[in-house]
Amino acid sequence: MKNSKLFWLMSLVLVLSAFLAACGGGSEEGSETPEKEKEDGTSTEAPAGEPDAVQELNLMEGAEIPSMDSAIAEDSVAFNILNNVNEGLFRLNQENVAEPALAEGEPEISEDGLTYTFKLRDANWSNGTPVTAQDFVFSWQRAIDPATGSPYGPYMMAGTIKNATAISEGKMDKAELGIEATDEKTLVVTLERPVPYFMSLMAFGTFYPQNEAFVTEKGDAYASNSDNLLSNGPFVLTNWDGTGLKWSMEKNAEYWDAETVQLEKINVDVVKEPGTAVNLYTSGEKDRAGLSGEYALQYADNEEVIKELEPTLFYLKFNQERNGEKTPLANENIRRAISLAFNKQDLTDVVLANGSLPANYLVPTEFTFDESGADFREVNGDMNEFNAEEAKKFWATGLEELGETEVTLELLGGDSELAKKMDEYLKSQLEENLEGLTVNLKAVPFNVRLELDEAQDYDIQNSGWGPDYQDPMTFIDLFVTGSSHNLMSYSNPEFDKLIEQAKGELAQDLAGRWDAMAKAEKILIEDDAAIAPIYQRGVMSLQKPYVQGIVSHPFGGDYSYKWAFVSGKE
Repeated sequence: MKNSKLFWLMSLVLVLSAFLAACGGGSEEGSETPEKEKEDGTSTEAPAGEPDAVQELNLMEGAEIPSMDSAIAEDSVAFNILNNVNEGLFRLNQENVAEPALAEGEPEISEDGLTYTFKLRDANWSNGTPVTAQDFVFSWQRAIDPATGSPYGPYMMAGTIKNATAISEGKMDKAELGIEATDEKTLVVTLERPVPYFMSLMAFGTFYPQNEAFVTEKGDAYASNSDNLLSNGPFVLTNWDGTGLKWSMEKNAEYWDAETVQLEKINVDVVKEPGTAVNLYTSGEKDRAGLSGEYALQYADNEEVIKELEPTLFYLKFNQERNGEKTPLANENIRRAISLAFNKQDLTDVVLANGSLPANYLVPTEFTFDESGADFREVNGDMNEFNAEEAKKFWATGLEELGETEVTLELLGGDSELAKKMDEYLKSQLEENLEGLTVNLKAVPFNVRLELDEAQDYDIQNSGWGPDYQDPMTFIDLFVTGSSHNLMSYSNPEFDKLIEQAKGELAQDLAGRWDAMAKAEKILIEDDAAIAPIYQRGVMSLQKPYVQGIVSHPFGGDYSYKWAFVSGKE
């Protein structure tokens, strides 16, 4: 998800290219839309002060909302908003632990780990109608139904929820999905295999319920604007016309835990230029602003700066087939040359300057740990690090194999100021270090980039992914043959087999599963150079001292405002 998988994250996420999402899709910064070392009100420490002012926040996002339909959403902005206006069986709490939300408690789990029985608490939709177990059945069946065209439904459910794979392939009716409402308050979910991270999945937006009567009544108009939406979360979305550059979130009086929610209203504007965002913050019009590049350098020591390292990865996707024809990127040596030919340290230090780290890996550092506490990152370490001389050798070999002396490739990226700067840097590095290469930049709005990705109409794409759950698999299985994110004609049977083993026979063998995922990552990055990692995102933001209790999440929606409040504002 990260993707997917926007935090003001999203401002940054989409600032660079807008994640695909995760989003987890993969959101964006260098492309689209998570933490450790929090130095602000998003930490797990209790916020200071008490609500003592008008409970209203003024925030910014880096892109428009492509869709508010939880079955269709695939980007950081949408998942961030869905996380605040809707809710599933579980929700990430202030310590980023998945805890019961619409579920009234922990589920009953069968001995074989395949059947989960949830009891629902008393909760209502924003129109006053009850949330029922059937709302989950309807929503999940809709997300897996091929007719819906959900980008995340098949990705999140196939191989996890019973019969999801066959349904997504049109081989079985959606009614056969492993989910059943035995009564209005009892939901039974049957899995294909034991899933160690299943509870964190239940906090992800694709698994939110939908009110069948409302969705059916609205038809094609459903989720097209705020008037055609229902909420069951802390807030309701208002003043969104479906395409505009501003919207609001207002406290949901029908929310089951409304007494916890202090904010009355959150006003959001889409701001794509970092300079504009900073100006709006310093003028007092906005309460939080993302920093990058020159602004990150300028404000690095400001007392209002918040720094976070997120488990969000940005990378170049190498499309091996476009419009039915093989591209030069089908050649392994060409891919390897490009992956080695740009200086990631300079990119993070000078172009981004926001605490991002050079990434020579796919699974982020400080994200997942084994039983001994060892970071998954320690297994493979760094792979395919910047090496211009080695890049030149691979490039020369690749050109010889292609029978060419020159190659022209298109680099697809975002249309924000920061996205353009980053892609210009990549173009300069690649053309300087790889003689005979011409890189044409194509900067487009986020929704257009999603369309081009879906059509596999690009050569190289600046993309990103934020995790959908806390496990290395949320990154690694993006690239199995046929994955909805693997829109670049990459396929490696050995890689696929390792992923299948990690999900199947090794599912309850923690050490064996860990090793299989590490081997798969090495094949993808070092052996095949199927993608070229760029950086792990760091987020640097300015936040007003009176803003308290915003919680930043490592996966799913970037931020929760359920516990946020204003204190000490003059």
